[in-house]
Amino acid sequence: MADPFDALRRPVTSANPDPAFSQRLRARLERELDLPKGATVSDLVIETPVFTPQHQAVTPYLAVAGARAAIDWYGQAFGARLTGEPVVMPDGRVGHCELEISGARVMLADEHPEIGVTAPVPGQASVTLYLEVADADASALRATSVGALLERAVADYPYGRMGVLRDPFGHRWMVRSEPAVQERAGGTEPSLRHGDIGYASLWVGDAEQAAAFFSLVLGWRVAATHGHFQVEGQSPPHGIASAQDRSTMFLAYVVRDIADAIRRVRQAGGEAGEVTTEPWGVACMCTDDQGMRFSAYQPSEGVAARSVTPRPSGRPGDLAYVTMEVPDSAKARSFYGSVLGWHFSPGSVPDGWQVEQPHPMVGLSGGHREATLVPVYQAEDIAAAVELVRGAGGTATDAEVRPWGLSSQCDDDQGTRFGLWQP
Repeated sequence: MADPFDALRRPVTSANPDPAFSQRLRARLERELDLPKGATVSDLVIETPVFTPQHQAVTPYLAVAGARAAIDWYGQAFGARLTGEPVVMPDGRVGHCELEISGARVMLADEHPEIGVTAPVPGQASVTLYLEVADADASALRATSVGALLERAVADYPYGRMGVLRDPFGHRWMVRSEPAVQERAGGTEPSLRHGDIGYASLWVGDAEQAAAFFSLVLGWRVAATHGHFQVEGQSPPHGIASAQDRSTMFLAYVVRDIADAIRRVRQAGGEAGEVTTEPWGVACMCTDDQGMRFSAYQPSEGVAARSVTPRPSGRPGDLAYVTMEVPDSAKARSFYGSVLGWHFSPGSVPDGWQVEQPHPMVGLSGGHREATLVPVYQAEDIAAAVELVRGAGGTATDAEVRPWGLSSQCDDDQGTRFGLWQP
């Protein structure tokens, strides 16, 4: 086959262009050379590259003894997620990985003493990692429940509500959120915050039957009032009401400004009714953009301080956690992020999300046929509570050990789903 490059090896021969073409080309070059100084002869722009950091300007790079365990632990404690596959060295150690924690990047690797990179000496730390969270109490509780050491209890300071933790790998963390107290003339009192759960009610087929069941299982004291039942002495305030369609939980969320909350609900694709005045404040019945009903309410002056127990409450029978099951988690995150200012971090299950802000704690789970709220209640003795559930005609799984304590999934004698948790 002929070599296609043979043509390049041939002697250069002069071309004989068309005389008319040569004349036009010469005239054009003469016109361009006659342009005044400063005139633009081309629209070609050569841009000088500008350096933009790939991550935040300073990124912490942690050395740990046991990187795989650390990756799991930071996920459980702080909602960290891997942003790529870890780099594993030939000797099996993790040479590099990257985590995202509350939107910030943290790098991590196994310690390499041979090059002077070691994990902190137990009890010593030259660096403190500062972590902004929606709820310092909830973050500290979650971290200590999976093995962190609480070095400074969460408390209010002039610059926010803050606590200090030491993780199992020797690193020191300072978690901070906005204050959970409000200043009043008579001193400092605990207060509900925007986005918190201010009231919860179980909506069931038969409220009287449910009142008897949960009184037996959780030790509730229940009083009949205005056609429904009110649970006495629990946090947050709790009720039981009969519902015609199906069992779920109804929540009332605290808002700073009821008019602004209504505007946000409607802008986000939900529905909001008329504002009503109640003894505890002003409220509005709402429905989100996936059909879940709730109430937004703005407490009266002084009501918030009287109606909440300093977090965490830690009392048997209290509402400890709520799982929000929705068809579309992205829509729910957008809606409640806009209306209540909630922040979300990835959970430990597919399409599961942890809501960082509210008290009691809330989790979000997507991919369900219809929107439902499933409560989890604190039990003093979960094994005994499981037996009480079964003896009262409900069902309950055996208690399982989780990073946050013991848990059981249950149904009452009407098929109402709920959970039990023992710290």
